[in-house]
Amino acid sequence: MYSYTGPSGLYINGSFRPASDGAVFPVEDPSTGKTIVDVANASVADGLAATAVAEEALAPWGAKSPRERAEILRSSFEILTAHRDELADLIVAENGKTRADALAEADYAAEFFRWFSEEAVRLPGSLRESPSGARRIMEISQPVGVVLAITPWNLPSAMITRKVAPALAAGCTVVVKPSNQTPLTALRIAELLGQAGVPAGVVNVIPTRRDKAVVAELIGSSPARMLSFTGSTAVGRQLLAQASHRVMNTGMELGGNAPFIVFEDADVDKAVASAMTAKMRHNAEACTAANRFYVHDAVREEFTTKFANAMGALRLGPGHEPTSEVGPMASKAALEGIEEAVAQAIDAGARRITSTDVPDGTGYYFPPTVLTDVAPDAAILDHELFGPVAPVVGFTDEEHVVAMANATEMGLGAYIFSADLARALRVAERVHAGMIGVNTGIFSDPAAPFGGVRQSGIGREGGHHGIHEFLETKYLAVQW
Repeated sequence: MYSYTGPSGLYINGSFRPASDGAVFPVEDPSTGKTIVDVANASVADGLAATAVAEEALAPWGAKSPRERAEILRSSFEILTAHRDELADLIVAENGKTRADALAEADYAAEFFRWFSEEAVRLPGSLRESPSGARRIMEISQPVGVVLAITPWNLPSAMITRKVAPALAAGCTVVVKPSNQTPLTALRIAELLGQAGVPAGVVNVIPTRRDKAVVAELIGSSPARMLSFTGSTAVGRQLLAQASHRVMNTGMELGGNAPFIVFEDADVDKAVASAMTAKMRHNAEACTAANRFYVHDAVREEFTTKFANAMGALRLGPGHEPTSEVGPMASKAALEGIEEAVAQAIDAGARRITSTDVPDGTGYYFPPTVLTDVAPDAAILDHELFGPVAPVVGFTDEEHVVAMANATEMGLGAYIFSADLARALRVAERVHAGMIGVNTGIFSDPAAPFGGVRQSGIGREGGHHGIHEFLETKYLAVQW
């Protein structure tokens, strides 16, 4: 079992402290169901203390030159990279994903600090003459203020750095409320950022199981001026409603239901390899994961057979074991949810064509599963699965598959495979999604805008757009 020796307190004003009332909660290893460590359980008072500290640190941090902030972000990238193995061990322990996936996440997380260290010195601004000639129009960018960042359990390092790095580059300060399933990675990242030179109070971390009360108070009455949230659409709606009362700036990266479309002229072997990546990265517990597989009838049997063989060959086991290719689900609730979805699909006529051994003993394991004979209107296609299950549906023409792909209120990601690039791009323009992989199973990149349309979110993280979310544009009318 993993032996944890790192911090377990709230990280406020550059140091760790217990909750004000001494409360704690257990953090569980999903491969065993056993407690790793008890972590401080922030109260409303602790949350308000963290935002007050962040408000105090805001002016000094924002007053630093872009170059000064950039150098601290660059140092943060370097220290996170130096500690990638340690961070990967933490991710495996509290999240359950394999170490290979955890190392990839640690690298991805660090890269946001390198990217935004370079963006910090390129904040937007302009000066031009008004059309009348009566004045000059000057536009400058200023930090939005204190940011409340609420992050999920599925990528416990990257979902934090994707928010914290651009916020700091813009001159904002941050209070992070990580998932109570995976707070240990967040606490260690905050500690490392302090070692990299991030001043006390600029980044604060408040793990809590009193989420509703703490978040409601921080949105309702704290100095926080922006809410940046990654999580489910249902929770996002609730937070948007709360934030509306103070007209807070909001960034929402919400749920997905990504279609994976394979046309008859696609390279089937490449499509299968890409499907494995798009489906199974990070234990299939990612909002970008391929969720619905639409395969042209001409290649459906070949694709489904090869895909099922690849899925069935994956080895399940604890994430820290080198032979493991799929770790446990992140929680008992996650396991029960995916079991129920598959059982209902089979009851409705779907057929399971994979068979994978599940490790004996404890742990929240679910075997990688391919379902065929899935009806186009099957219930399993209607929601984000967040697990290693791939329902396959046939189609015969372009219009039909575009209609099926768009038959959802979600619009985060999609994948399209075709040897005809003109057709792939034409379909990509018609599919309602914020990000589309064309003949590739990966589209996430710190240098690219990440985000969705419809009920999959508001705003973009990463790329040049990412820093804009944390800036306000001020207009100055100037005469000289």
